[in-house]
Amino acid sequence: MMSKNIFTIIIIGLAFTIWSCEQPYTPPVNEDEQELVVEGYIEAGEETNPTFVLVTRSLPFVTEVDAAAFEKLFISDAIVTVNDGSKLVTLTPLCLKDLPEEIRKQAATVLGIDPNNTTINICAYIDLFDQIDRKIGGKYDLNVKVGSQLLTASTTIPNFVGVDSFRWAQPPGEPSDTLAQLSVTITDPVGKNYYRYLTQINDENLIAPFTSVTDDAFFDGKNFEFPLQKAERRTADLDPNTFGLFLRGDSVTVKWATIDKAHFDFWNTRDNAANSGGPFSSYIRIKTNVTGGQGIWGGYAVGYYRLKCPEL
Repeated sequence: MMSKNIFTIIIIGLAFTIWSCEQPYTPPVNEDEQELVVEGYIEAGEETNPTFVLVTRSLPFVTEVDAAAFEKLFISDAIVTVNDGSKLVTLTPLCLKDLPEEIRKQAATVLGIDPNNTTINICAYIDLFDQIDRKIGGKYDLNVKVGSQLLTASTTIPNFVGVDSFRWAQPPGEPSDTLAQLSVTITDPVGKNYYRYLTQINDENLIAPFTSVTDDAFFDGKNFEFPLQKAERRTADLDPNTFGLFLRGDSVTVKWATIDKAHFDFWNTRDNAANSGGPFSSYIRIKTNVTGGQGIWGGYAVGYYRLKCPEL
């Protein structure tokens, strides 16, 4: 039988544990510890976006953010250059508020922003005259100078590995006359390869799925078929019965890309960090290829595929 003293100690210990869990913890905020963050991409292939770079400051762990505070994160007086191996190109700073409305909407789409909500002034650095030689196999060195601070990064555009075929099928479980599952087949070359994709439904923006990248660890050098999920916005109310499935009759665009390892590592850790949550989740540090700051400078070899989800 448990002694009274041991029983008392257990009760006190449980009470202390519960009391400790209930106490709010607010990490200290140091406004002077903000880091510079780079987000930039360079593409080769069909229908590619212009090369662009965003330069911002990081936020402290606990921060209240409104539109004015968000705008202040963007740095508009940096000097941003890209070396394509044969020449050095200085990117042109452009802010959304300085553009005519129609061009502003196009720019917002490229930057992944809702084109119908461009009230927040976002500044970017763009290869406005397409001076950079964007090609498969190219290596690109990025320099970002903000005051006395210098950030550097390098990326490559690997060989493009396209999709061989698409297949529409009934989703798992009960048959549906309104939903379909999409599968793709690729022929993966021998050696390490890394892939990322986004989807667009009708006239909506291209968005990335919750898990947007994969390597070929399980299908290196093989002809391989796997399901391709419809991307969902994280802010949407998700229905487990329709998640990742396509609505019959919709027009579907798939942006498929091959990327290098450093670019893959960024998205892989970023997706895992975004998908983890709750009080018992472990902290995931997002990998960066930027020296002197945080973020990503990533190359894409791009292909677009336009499909129609068939009606029954």
